[in-house]
Amino acid sequence: MSSSAAQGQKIAFLGTGKIGEALLSGLLRAGKDPADVMVTARRPERAAELAATYGVGVVTNAEAAKLADTLILAVKPQDMGTLLEELAPHVGTDRLVISAAAGIPTRWFEARLAVGTPVVRVMPNTPVLVDEGMSVISGGSHATEAHLERAEEIFRSVGKALRLPESQQDAATALSGSGPAYFYFLVEAMTDAGILLGLPRHVAHDLIVQSAIGASVMLRDSGEHPVKLREAVTSPAGTTIAAIRELENHGVRAALLGALEAARDRSRELASGGK
Repeated sequence: MSSSAAQGQKIAFLGTGKIGEALLSGLLRAGKDPADVMVTARRPERAAELAATYGVGVVTNAEAAKLADTLILAVKPQDMGTLLEELAPHVGTDRLVISAAAGIPTRWFEARLAVGTPVVRVMPNTPVLVDEGMSVISGGSHATEAHLERAEEIFRSVGKALRLPESQQDAATALSGSGPAYFYFLVEAMTDAGILLGLPRHVAHDLIVQSAIGASVMLRDSGEHPVKLREAVTSPAGTTIAAIRELENHGVRAALLGALEAARDRSRELASGGK
């Protein structure tokens, strides 16, 4: 890692499920020295696996809080309260706490840690597993520019990172945090349609996945508005416009708007302690 933001910094991962391990492996691939990285794990066999695979140190939660400059909390939201009770007595205000738990605001952490502790909230999505993640970053009331840059550098090792006000985190969670699921749902439905039209499942799958990859790259690299890209495929009185008419007749656009609003509202419920 070339940036001074993380040079020589010790980083601890508390919670190494799929997302936590993806961040860990991405950080190491980006050049972070394993000697400066530590992990915690509930099960001894999991700790041994992580140490053998990545060459990182395995510590307790309390040791992580005392030794690491940056603590990345990647446990499930329902486990965060117990973790904070264990960490709080050991986390100094010179530490950076990064939360990757959905729905929990920075003020929740600040209320449980020493006054002045910098907290950064991050919402990554599952494509971090293939280094194509989208991570939305928001700073708490004590997070400085340097803290935000440090968080950005970590999450850019597994994709892109975008800084937003925390007031927009629920909307970002609905759009990008949950976003991959919407695409998988669409691919599932299109695959079924391909089978209905007479194609073998594996053929339908390959056709749709490659079309999705190609369309995504064009969206990313062309700089064109999606409407313009769609119009380039939509010939007068052709097959595409016939399909789009059916999508509009069935209210697909309105359904997507409603789905995203529901996801945003659920994120707000979780943030306020809803079950």
